[in-house]
Formats: sequence, C-alpha cells, structure tokens
Amino acid sequence: MKQVRIGTIGGAGWIGQVHAATFQNVQRIFEEDNGIPVFQIVSDVDEAKVKQVQAKFNYKSYTTNWKEVVTHPEVDLVDIATPNHLHYEMAKLALENGKHVFCEKPLTLTAKQSAELARIAQEKGVVNYVAFNNLMNPANQHVAHLVQTGALGKITRVTGTYDQDMLLDEALPIAWRHLNKFAGSGALGDLCSHLLSVLQMILGDMDQVNGIQSIVIPERPKSAGSSETVQVENDDIVQFLARYQNGAIASIGSSRIATGRKNYFQYEIQGTEGTVYYDLERLNEIHLYLKADEGENMGFRKVLLNPHHGEFGAFQPAAGIAIGFNDMKIIEAHQLLGALVCGESYLSDFAFGAKIDAIDQAVLRSITSKSWEKIEK
Repeated sequence: MKQVRIGTIGGAGWIGQVHAATFQNVQRIFEEDNGIPVFQIVSDVDEAKVKQVQAKFNYKSYTTNWKEVVTHPEVDLVDIATPNHLHYEMAKLALENGKHVFCEKPLTLTAKQSAELARIAQEKGVVNYVAFNNLMNPANQHVAHLVQTGALGKITRVTGTYDQDMLLDEALPIAWRHLNKFAGSGALGDLCSHLLSVLQMILGDMDQVNGIQSIVIPERPKSAGSSETVQVENDDIVQFLARYQNGAIASIGSSRIATGRKNYFQYEIQGTEGTVYYDLERLNEIHLYLKADEGENMGFRKVLLNPHHGEFGAFQPAAGIAIGFNDMKIIEAHQLLGALVCGESYLSDFAFGAKIDAIDQAVLRSITSKSWEKIEK
C-alpha cells in the first residue's frame, strides 16, 4: 500500500498535534485503504517542544526551519498548522516545490492570495486542501443532500451564527487573533468562516453582503497580569445580511464573547417545502420539517445521525450512538488521503477557500462603506 510521507509545519502547537493524532486515527477507523501516513519531518520555532512532538508521534526528524519541510525530498504532503498570516508564504513555496498541501483555514488573509495559490496548485497538478473540517460533519452533509435534491423546495431564508465566550474575560492578554496583520479579522475569520464554509457547501455562491461589527473589549493587557494594554484591532462581534445567487436571503453572525455560548454553531434553512435546523452543540441531531408530512407530523421531527449519513457508519453501527467533534477531522484526513492516493474528488480545495476569503473581505468592505458589497469573483 502506498505511503504518504507527511511534513508538518507548526507541529508543536495544539492544531498541529490534532493533525498528527488524526492521521494516526484514520488508519484505525477506516482500516485505511487510501494509503499509509508516514510522519517524515515536523517543524516549529520552539526546539524543545518540537523535539517532544517528534518523539510523541514518531516523526523521523525535526527542524526549527519550516523551509526544510517544504523542500524535503522525501515529503509528499506539506501540512500547514500555523497562524493565519503565515499560510500564504508557506503554501506557495510548498506548491512551487511540487508538494501536495493540506492547510488550516483560512487559506490566506486575502482572496487574491488564495486565488493565486489555487492557480499554482492547478498548474502543478497537486492536491490542495483547506481544513474546513465542519464540511465533513455527516449532519451538514445530510442537510446539503436535502437542499440539493429539492426536498426543502426553493430555499427562501437562512439564519445562522457561530458563537463562543472563550474571549469574554477582559483580563485575557492580547494575542495574534486580535491583530489584523496576523489574523485578518476577528470573530469573522476565526469562527464565522466555519459557518460560511458549510453554507457554501449547502447553498452555493453568495452574491452580496451588508455588515456591521462591534469591538466590545477595545484594549487587552500586553501580557498576563500587565497594567500596560494594547488596542484590539478586529471584531468581537460581526453581523451581516446576505443574498445568495439562488435568491435566498440570509442573516449571519458570530461572536467570540457570547456569554454562556461554548460552541454554538447553529443554522436554520427555510424552503417552500420544508425547513431544517441544526446546532453543533447537539452534534448528532438534525431537526427537520417537511410539508409532505403535515398529516402525521404537525411540527419538527428529530433525526438522529445514523449509518445512512455520510461516514457515520465508519464510527458507529447504529443510529443514536454519538460520534464526536474530532471524528470530523478523521473523516477529513480520510478524504485527503483518498484524493492523494486514489484521485478521489473533494470539495474543500484552494478555490473553495478563496470563495470563503472573498466573502470575509466583502463583509469587511461593507462595514467600512456602510453599504452593500458584491462578492468579488
């Protein structure tokens, strides 16, 4: 069976280690027929930590220079798990060296850069995958099936939000996520982009947006316990109206200071023949109403995830046995390896990532212009 030799950049961080654990688990869950992941080299700026990760996941070598990963002759797949502002340079050099690339979202800080990477990847003929892992959620895939097969009729209205309260504490020090040159935006790019990726899969292209934002905590300590503060540059809360090319209108938002909300990724899609509602905090439940069932069902019915939904059956044999959030990463790795080894199709390529970046940019432009902005193609 073909080996896929992986070089990880940013491997000592939380998400880098999640990626490594995911590649280990994909073999256990799927009894991998899409190739065998091999941990070739891992890089990070902290030598002590990256040495620990090398030993933990049995990488063959480590480095503190990420360029050694993208130029390594025995690396097939470059796995980028670094902060947002580093993605473009790393992905571009990896592509130019003929490597397949798996990159955490957002792909870059601008749609122009992301489109450039998509073009280079196409020219090189390599797999180019953006890690919007919520696309792999069997619930979201089932909702996409309902919409795209016409079960809900013509889609009329969409509401959605992705809220957390992890940055509610004003004493939390400034971090790269608060600064535009590193993050690009706040709640919009960090949280809401996940929701936008799912709605892109379900509904297709968005046409125009009109947004507003709020920075509720304008300054944060320079470091833990410091009396010196630094200005927060991007949104704690974002809200915008949107129109999709299919005619549906939407109200979409996100907050990283939403009191009491831990992982509130929620949306409702209304159509002329039915409505579907989903909440990630209740990962294994879909709430569905169909007009055709009106005689026997006067309201929403709860649909439990089961082996008929996406890759659920790889984890559990029967309905109602819950799968978890990290399982979506495993499904993602399975699809990535399938694309690499077997040439299987996949949705979340760099062109898809560029579409999400274009929406984010249009929202930011509309906040500045205080008017409707078209999504640039």
